[in-house]
Amino acid sequence: MNAGMFPSTGSAPCDSNMSRLKFCANISWLYTELPDLTQRICAAASDGFKAVEAAWPYDTKIEHIQRARNDNGVKVVLINTPPGDMKAGDLGLAAVPGREAEFRQGLQLALKYANALDCKRIHLMAGRVPVGSDRAEVASEMESTFVQNLQYAADVLMKEGVTGLIEPINTRITDPRYFLDSPHHAAAVIEKVGKPNIKLQMDVFHWQIMDGNLTQNLKKYFPLIGHIQIAQVPGRNEPDSAGELKYQYLFSLLESMGYTEYIGCEYKPLGSTSESLGWFRDYMTASK
Repeated sequence: MNAGMFPSTGSAPCDSNMSRLKFCANISWLYTELPDLTQRICAAASDGFKAVEAAWPYDTKIEHIQRARNDNGVKVVLINTPPGDMKAGDLGLAAVPGREAEFRQGLQLALKYANALDCKRIHLMAGRVPVGSDRAEVASEMESTFVQNLQYAADVLMKEGVTGLIEPINTRITDPRYFLDSPHHAAAVIEKVGKPNIKLQMDVFHWQIMDGNLTQNLKKYFPLIGHIQIAQVPGRNEPDSAGELKYQYLFSLLESMGYTEYIGCEYKPLGSTSESLGWFRDYMTASK
């Protein structure tokens, strides 16, 4: 781990007109040395996080998460819709033709958790190209299904004051069959949906692998972005581990652009989670 990612003098890494970034711990990726979400919430709070996000909290009772959230004074800022039948190869249902009823059921479950936890962001997972199907041949039908499901979800979520997010996942390394795989495709879908509470979830790891050009893509799609997640490339480890990305630059860029939403720490720590947070402690110290 590289020490001193940010100045250790106590001076801010940006001028007073720039926004101080807010980070949340993704407790589906961090603190996995602990067996359940409630323990991970406690650990995240102990390490200085004021907020957490989780992919699928549905195996944990709502009241247990509420208690852990309240006891530790942290917010829950993002959850995903249920993935479907993962054993059968599902990873989201929003773009999968013929699964509309299941998508709506999953949306209701996600909204139940979100409302109980005062969580204002739900990632509406697109899903995978069906096994045995050619991506090009099914793309039009899947996109039509995706747009219709997102329009439905937007109306449901709007009544609850919740924002729906769609996230491109890279098909080069992580998931070759995932339907939504680039920021350009996601932006086109959002335009077709035409709902103000459907936003873009920018996972820097996926964007770098699929397209690179992070600075220009960030500037181009900034008005659509409702959430950001980070990890180093290519290992998907902590931001200050060895890799392609210089997060000090990216953080300064986001500050200068006035980004005020949360940045989710969705990475695989090389050691323990707490040991991987040197970059976070540096940033919080330098930003005081």
